[in-house]
Amino acid sequence: MRHRTTPTTKKTNARDLDQILDLYWGGSERRITGLTLRILTVNALALVILVVGVLYLGQSQKNLIETKLETFQAESELIANAIVAGAAEPAGGFAAAAPHLNRDIAAGMIHSISNSANKRIRLFDGDGALIADSYRPDGLDAPIRIVDLEPPNRMLYSIELLKKLTSFIISFSPDQRILPRYPDIDMTDASQSSDTRMAMNGRISLSAWTDSHDRVLLAAATPVMLDNQIVGTVLITRIARDIEDGIIDVWSDILRIFLGTLAITVLLSIYLSGAIARPLKRLARAAERIRNGHYSAEEIPDLSNRHDEIGELSLALKDMTRALWQRMDSIERFAADVSHELKNPLTSLKSALETVAIVKKEEDRQKLMNIIHHDVERLDRLITDISRASRLDTELSREAYAQINIPAILHHLLDIYQTPLNRDINAQADKKTITLADRNISISLNILDDPKTMNVLGIETRIAQVFQNLLSNALSFSKAGGQVKIQATRRLNTIVVTVEDEGPGIPESKMEAVFERFYSERPQEEDYGHHSGLGLSICRQIIDAHKGRIFAENRIGVSGAVAGAKFTVILNQL
Repeated sequence: MRHRTTPTTKKTNARDLDQILDLYWGGSERRITGLTLRILTVNALALVILVVGVLYLGQSQKNLIETKLETFQAESELIANAIVAGAAEPAGGFAAAAPHLNRDIAAGMIHSISNSANKRIRLFDGDGALIADSYRPDGLDAPIRIVDLEPPNRMLYSIELLKKLTSFIISFSPDQRILPRYPDIDMTDASQSSDTRMAMNGRISLSAWTDSHDRVLLAAATPVMLDNQIVGTVLITRIARDIEDGIIDVWSDILRIFLGTLAITVLLSIYLSGAIARPLKRLARAAERIRNGHYSAEEIPDLSNRHDEIGELSLALKDMTRALWQRMDSIERFAADVSHELKNPLTSLKSALETVAIVKKEEDRQKLMNIIHHDVERLDRLITDISRASRLDTELSREAYAQINIPAILHHLLDIYQTPLNRDINAQADKKTITLADRNISISLNILDDPKTMNVLGIETRIAQVFQNLLSNALSFSKAGGQVKIQATRRLNTIVVTVEDEGPGIPESKMEAVFERFYSERPQEEDYGHHSGLGLSICRQIIDAHKGRIFAENRIGVSGAVAGAKFTVILNQL
């Protein structure tokens, strides 16, 4: 049954492949990195050079054999021509019906040529029968005598091992250079050899073999022609010691290259070890010094010029250490500010308690008790706000970010200041105005762009807390009959929200100070101690965590005088 590959199957296979690649390469974003390339290069260099050497060896062996075979062909043709000139008897008279070879003369010539040429020469007649064999000088029935054959060359043990390894590698190549084994038989007829069979058909045959000692053996079979008739076949074989010597020289070169490559690989491995281990040790020592001492983030070595994972690690450690030091400095400043803010009501409370013990009049005693009650409430309010502020960093880092709509948050914020019967949680108008009945202050909301496009990535409750604090701050500075304006618009790739009031404004020297912890610049008619001074500080802390900006400025009226304060929040659009 044939299975069809569906698009779903392809997607599943692609997803599985991505998971495998992520497992091996450490993520789909950077599967091949600088450090990975270094390791791969060092590990592959020796193998690449060895493979190049093996290919070079195979090509050299092929070229050597082809060159020797061309020379061998010329030698075989010369020997065949010499036999024709000295031992061939043409047709004629009653002695022969066809041209043939004189066996005795041909055998003598074969032995003479073989002794001088250091080859084995076998001569067959026109019917394929063996006439003479240079390895049987005493006749065809005599045993074989190899007089001129030298013992096989002895190679170094290291070269022999390298040869076996290379032969194993070559065996997987589609273009193998392994020579066939020469048939070790006692030939008595030309039909027993493929070379002589080809020569009996009038074609010269050249071939290369290996013998039982793994030596290269060359064979050439040439037809002996007389009057355009084949009167015999000459088979010449010899051990190609010159080819073996050339191949051994190539093996020696490959061995030297291999040893050189091994030395280079060792040196590169040492370099790679240093390139990885040394900077990691530097980073580890720097981190240990910072942990045990009072060193700053600048103690972390800057290795960003490496452009690899270790460089990224050094930058990450520097940023992490700098953030930790900033957090520690912030905690120290926060502790100092808390201590200062708590000390004032505690001092007032202590003074009132000491005085109430000695005061005589009931009126004065009641006045002191009111002061004590006010200071206790102030302490409770301070401790509550301090507790919330101290948990803010942790909560901002743990809460999940999601897509939020700024106009929706602003509409819900205005609904808080309406009575339940007047609220419309589904109303998302571009403009909206409500009036606080108790103080006769109007709040207007103006959305200048499509509300559906005004989305940001963040924590909805925290962003709502920012606008709640800004609106509460604006209302506290507004007088009866005043107006607070909230406006939201898109600008480039950001969402800009402004909150304006008609209060006294902000002193020019305090534009940044208003965002500091426990800073409080309140209206004169407001009782002291009703605000902790943490609202705007929390706003900046939240906006900074969302990679945005918040700043304050004064509104300037037509006459050029300050007409109120204006707070601007800028968030990155999703």
